[in-house]
Order: sequence, then C-alpha cells, then structure tokens
Amino acid sequence: MRRSTERILTTHTGSLPRPEALTAMFVRRARGEAVAELADAGRAAVRAVIPKQAEAGIDVGNNGEQQRDSFFLYLKERLTGLGGAWQRPSRADIDRYPAFKKRWLEQTSAVARISPNEGLPTALGEVRYKDAAAIAEECADFAAALAASPGVFAEAFMTAPSPGMLAATIKNLHYDSAAAYLRALGEALQVEYEAIVRAGFVLQIDAPDLALERHISYKEKPLGDFLQFVEAVVGEINRAVRNVPRDRVRLHVCWGNSESPHDCDVPLADILPVLRQANVGAFVLPFAGPRHAHEFRCFARWPLADDQLLVAGVIDPLTNIIEHPEVVADRIERVAATVGDPTRVLAGTDCGFDTLAGWGRVAEDVVWAKLKTLCQGADIASARLFR
Repeated sequence: MRRSTERILTTHTGSLPRPEALTAMFVRRARGEAVAELADAGRAAVRAVIPKQAEAGIDVGNNGEQQRDSFFLYLKERLTGLGGAWQRPSRADIDRYPAFKKRWLEQTSAVARISPNEGLPTALGEVRYKDAAAIAEECADFAAALAASPGVFAEAFMTAPSPGMLAATIKNLHYDSAAAYLRALGEALQVEYEAIVRAGFVLQIDAPDLALERHISYKEKPLGDFLQFVEAVVGEINRAVRNVPRDRVRLHVCWGNSESPHDCDVPLADILPVLRQANVGAFVLPFAGPRHAHEFRCFARWPLADDQLLVAGVIDPLTNIIEHPEVVADRIERVAATVGDPTRVLAGTDCGFDTLAGWGRVAEDVVWAKLKTLCQGADIASARLFR
C-alpha cells in the first residue's frame, strides 16, 4: 500500500456518481425487470469514471463501484441461499426526531433509488459464493479500463463489504447461531477478498456495521453487546484475509452515509480499541462531518501500529458545500500531527458519494469539484508538511 512519501496522497471511499441511465437500470432490475443492456452500461461507466478521477487529481482511485447497485446489495446476485424479504429496523437518531423523520421519509421516498432498508433479502439456506467468475470479471473490466489510461493512478483499489454488514442486512433464517452465520458469510466473502488482491488491487473492506449497527441493530441493547458484535466481526474479517498480505487491505468504518442527526452514534473511542485488532494495513475513517471531526485525536491515545496508515476523511460526501482547500489542508495537518508522521496519512472522503444507486445527496458536478478541492488542499498541506 502506497505511503505519502513525498506528498500527501489522495483517495476516496469507493462509490462515485453513476450515470442517471445506469441508476435507472439498477432500479428497474430491483423491481424484477430483465435489463439486458446493464452489463455493457456498467463497463462503459467504469471506463468513464477513471479519467474523471485523474482529472480531479486522485492518486489512489477505483472503479467507482459503477457495476454494482450498492456497496453490499450487489452480492444478492453472487451468493446462494438468499430469498424472501424483510425490512431493516429504523435508526435511533431518526426515530427520536419525529419532524425530521417525516421530512426524511418524504425526501427518500420521492427518488427512484436502491433502498438500504426495504425489501432486503433473507438467508433461507446455506450461504456460499456461487462462482468466482463474477468477481474475476469485475476485476478484469477494471484492469482493462486502467490499461486504456496507463499510469493514471499511483495505486488502485476495489471494495467489498464486511461479513458483519451482510449479517446485519441479510436476515438469518437458516443458521442456528449468529456465529455460524457470520462464519459462512466470511467464508463467502473470502472469495472476493482474495480475488481483488490477486488481481493486483488494494482491498478495501467496507465495514460501516462496526459503528453504524450501534444505532440500528443494537439501539436497545447495552454497549457491551455491541462491542461483542464488533469483536466477532473483526475476528471473522481476520480469518477471511488470512491469505492476504496485511499491507494490501484497508478497512473503512463509518456511522452511515446519511444526512441525519447522528447524535446516537457510538463514539470512536468506544470502538477503536477493538478495531485495532483488525489485521489490516490502513484504516479509512471519517473526520470531516460535524459529529466526528474531532475524533482523529483518538489516535493519540491508541496509536496506529508501526506498519499502518490512516486514510483521513477530510471531505464531507453529504453536503453540496465545496470545502475550501485551506480547510482541507488544516484537517490533514491536524491528523498528521496526531499520527506523528505525514507519510502515514492519506487524504480521503468520509464515505462514498453514491453508496446505493440513486442515494447520493451531492450533485455530480459538485462531487468532482469537491474531489478537486481535496487534492488542492492536499497540495497545500504537503507544502507545509514536507518542507
């Protein structure tokens, strides 16, 4: 995994705006329609999103998750044993504000999108990865698009969800214990994890469950119960990446990509001691949003391991306000001072911009402007940190 050896490198968290026509295809498929043109449209979107990242100045880029309808639901097409439907519990921070909840429901129901809560599948049988050809093809499509723009990135990454994210969103109706279910999901995801690294990409494991589920699945339970869940998921992640070099894995943890109160979020200080047990080379964490902007200071108390990096979120993907480059630079410098070594810090975004197709809050042209200002801010910080 590349360090910021001469300047602060820039990256993002994975999902980038999809073309409107592609989003519409994903929505049609979710409604049960056959969409024959979807595969070609997805590949075209990957080819288009790479030069856009380069133009903005991104150093460590990806395929924008263009061929997936969401950062985790795409696995409905790749796993056995799934069927039925259920609805996820509501979020604690939304439930406690009725006026906001009414507005939230009005806003989210008015847009054609892939839902993160409604009509989710359940596990009715044994969960296995159907065919490694699915992830191999996605990796090959990304590699082919990169070959058309040689040298466009200093490094490339691809994402896959954590087993805990799937356990939280795909209701278990088959396995006799949560541990057995989590193990089955980890074994299935191991196929994707290893395929991504084998194809030459850095693996980013998306694990919002390690923070988000505190105010969804565990909102009525003691903190200790949630921390046991976090520890179990981290253990399963470690098992699933046991054949992958540590320095080829980065772990993204966040509190959900929603413009909501977030005042029920579990503090990073409560979960970081457990997160540090993950056998990964980097953490990707949000420090731009107003609820967690101060939490980079946790790394003064619980420092990174000597071989680990920190991808600091310094751009908020939930607002159309374009951060000033000086603000971005200040955020990077504060994180670097806490870590104690700027070469171990990369600048990124708090979360993806379109984590589920149609879910993005930021207009596409503003997304690219925000990524450009991310890179401008990194340049300013680099001039100060690498003098």
